[in-house]
Amino acid sequence: MNHKPESSVLETLKLLLAEVLSLPEEQVSAMQSDTPLFGALPELDSMAVVALLTAIEHQFGITVDDAEITAETFETLGSLAKFIETQTA
Repeated sequence: MNHKPESSVLETLKLLLAEVLSLPEEQVSAMQSDTPLFGALPELDSMAVVALLTAIEHQFGITVDDAEITAETFETLGSLAKFIETQTA
């Protein structure tokens, strides 16, 4: 298995965040794995989380159970990428 799937997931997540939250390209391109998300991005409210999860499920071909979603999942870009990686493994 390629040892860099995270970078691919991170890049895809950045594209989804830009699309779902209508974030400026400069803001999204500057995001790193330690970039805080929930609570730090005013655009990422509870309704946006639902829209983002729907986009993630569609993009990565996974189904996310509501019980699997925690504040820690959306704490940073990296924590969300790690969550997706475990779902797609």
